[in-house]
Amino acid sequence: MKRICVIDYGMGNLRSVSKAFEKSGARVVISDDKKKILAADAVALPGVGSFDAAVRTLKSKGIWKILPDVIRSKPFFGICLGLQLLFERSEEGKSRGLGVLKGTVKRFPRAAGLCVPHMGWNTVRPSAGCPRPAAMKGIAPGEYFYFVHSYRASLPSSSSSDSSRGCGAGTVEGVSYLVTDYGGDFCSAVSFGRAFACQFHPEKSGSAGLKVIKNFLGALP
Repeated sequence: MKRICVIDYGMGNLRSVSKAFEKSGARVVISDDKKKILAADAVALPGVGSFDAAVRTLKSKGIWKILPDVIRSKPFFGICLGLQLLFERSEEGKSRGLGVLKGTVKRFPRAAGLCVPHMGWNTVRPSAGCPRPAAMKGIAPGEYFYFVHSYRASLPSSSSSDSSRGCGAGTVEGVSYLVTDYGGDFCSAVSFGRAFACQFHPEKSGSAGLKVIKNFLGALP
């Protein structure tokens, strides 16, 4: 049974995330102890709340400075704010993100008929030309997942030098993006190396969400 450390920085629905991983076959430890984070077989970073507050709290606990190496060296699962923190910055605040992925997290536009926050069930599909992440194995394009957020990560520009829109952009190689449409397409999940991070809440997404977690665990060495 693989040991998963769910990082506790006071800003995540830790109990429901932990229960979902336990139900999927993992042994879970909830901790802000750097030694336990580094000793785990895999790490999960959930999060709800503001971008700046998350950065500030993770820095105060000494976790922020080890996260880039953790993400590159261990299987990593980010949820909601745990996805947004991977990017360079957010319109929600002034703090710099981890910068593992290029781009800015932006607020949904105040367009007519578009309710913010984006709350409820919506579909997820691979970005054009991107391979299916291992965490999405057996999940049909257009499957529904549960979202609740006011800010979203933008997809790479179609003018990027990458040959396929939405693939390969970042300070890491081999990035694949999943897409959701809400007033336009946004990045609803990313996959690179042994990392998977999603804007939706798999722990609130029923059998499809548990399938994502089981797929992630099943790929652990």
